[in-house]
Amino acid sequence: MLRFLILGAALAFAALPAHAAEPNAEINRAWAAGYRAGATCSALWNGAGKALADIERDELTNIYPEIEPDIRLQKADIDDRAKRVSVRYREDMPPRIAEWDGEQGCVTLPIGTAPGERSGYRPGRPNLDDQPWPLGDRDALAPRPRNATPYELATMDMERFGGRTSSLLVVKDGKIAIERYQQGHGLHTAQRTFSVAKSMAATLIGHGVLNGDIDVTRPAMIADWQTPGDPRAAITTEQLMRMASGLTSDTAGNRSDAIYMGGASVRQWTVQWPLLNPPGSVYRYANNDTLLAVQSLKAAQQKAEDEKNKRSAVIRRDLHLDPAAFFDRLGMTRTFAEHDKDGDYILSSQVSTTARDLARLGLLYQNDGMWAGKRVLPENWRRFVTTPSGPQPTGDFGYGAGFWLFNKSDGIPADAFGAFGNRGQYMVVIPSRGLVIVRQGYDDGKVRLDIAALVRAIVEADGRR
Repeated sequence: MLRFLILGAALAFAALPAHAAEPNAEINRAWAAGYRAGATCSALWNGAGKALADIERDELTNIYPEIEPDIRLQKADIDDRAKRVSVRYREDMPPRIAEWDGEQGCVTLPIGTAPGERSGYRPGRPNLDDQPWPLGDRDALAPRPRNATPYELATMDMERFGGRTSSLLVVKDGKIAIERYQQGHGLHTAQRTFSVAKSMAATLIGHGVLNGDIDVTRPAMIADWQTPGDPRAAITTEQLMRMASGLTSDTAGNRSDAIYMGGASVRQWTVQWPLLNPPGSVYRYANNDTLLAVQSLKAAQQKAEDEKNKRSAVIRRDLHLDPAAFFDRLGMTRTFAEHDKDGDYILSSQVSTTARDLARLGLLYQNDGMWAGKRVLPENWRRFVTTPSGPQPTGDFGYGAGFWLFNKSDGIPADAFGAFGNRGQYMVVIPSRGLVIVRQGYDDGKVRLDIAALVRAIVEADGRR
């Protein structure tokens, strides 16, 4: 009972408007411990893993100011054999725990969960490194000219674009033209995507559309909204993908601390918000919209599975949301989509991936949904996710359905679009130029990458080839 009371307090606090909330030292310490446990777990065991000193420097600094002081004081107890990280934040409470499951990354358990049996260890991901690029890593690089290429000259001084770059990768016509990493990183180092995960969610939904599991133009399949008279039942999956649900958001971005750091249930946290505006009328960037869109996909796939089983004497279980299987099909075997304690994926932020895996995702869109000669996304899905239909943000970039648009950026082709994430995570596709650009980083709140300037410089360099 105690853990549910504490979690309830966390939810109540998080629901307050940011300007009205009083600092809550107790919940901040619990969230800080959850953040340290989860970030350490993911960085240690997803992909090739990182050194502890690099995790301290990169993953646990320049984050939310209300929890960073506590994070600096807390220590992580690492059980490498059990693949578990524990962080104590109070003497009278169990430590915060994150566990790695071998296939889908780390699970941050709810506040108050005591150490116990594993949440479900799974076999590791396949190793496709010796396969030809882009499925594997063989023959991925373009032939090296004797002199520096225009791309190299344009990006030699990354500091002029701002932020702190950990990886830069440019793919031209399917081959890697530039590949650079900071010290301690390499082609198999996985890094948290933050909101680049939202574009991955849109991709998984597209695959569901191809399979006939879901129609995004129909009302989202959210069971908690189906009570007669609930106006939220009219919200479509497409409106959720376009950040136009009309649902209440407590803060800009609708921060999901209770899920990310508290271990709260994705379903319980996301379905509670009331309607504030008519669906489709207002743009409001919100983590919850993406999480709800994925919940709608999951419910639609379950319904399709149930209907299929009714027509067959043999019960089959082949229709289900499985990001790892989808990513493995693309060779993205070091991409880990993490989930909550109930198995619901946190595809608004909690994904770890490598620069090369992001490039593979970009190539899928460069090829308009085709992979190895087979269709993986619906024809014209690229056009759908990059069309600015409905209300739009007021900033420097437009928004499609899970992807950002460069339709307000001078000097950049009109068909350029990208996946953007906090702290400088970017994957940009320019179909008309055959370009995929990946930049990962550890930007802070003061110095951030100017992604439009970087893309513009690479486009100009492409013109000088």
